[in-house]
Amino acid sequence: MNNKENMVDLQRKVSRFVEERDWKSSHTPKNLAMSIAIESAELMEIFQWKSNMESEIVNDPRILEHIGEELADVMIYCMSMANHFGMETDAIINDKLKKNAVKYPAD
Repeated sequence: MNNKENMVDLQRKVSRFVEERDWKSSHTPKNLAMSIAIESAELMEIFQWKSNMESEIVNDPRILEHIGEELADVMIYCMSMANHFGMETDAIINDKLKKNAVKYPAD
């Protein structure tokens, strides 16, 4: 299997994971939004009290793994929210990038 899955495949995998555990009833928009915020706060906690320079340079593999885990948690909950509303994450990200390009031109 290819290690590089596309976003559509990952979003489907998240959906199956939730369905297999019968979590759909607790994955309401409110709960998902709260979970995104909570996991984002856990990501921020890794960098709490660090200087900008310290946050730029992370050499400890355990800390890098922790950062990856928290990022994954945020993205999984975001995909679950998209699944709830029938949105495709690749499409909504591409749409937002186009809007941001107009709002914040590179030049």
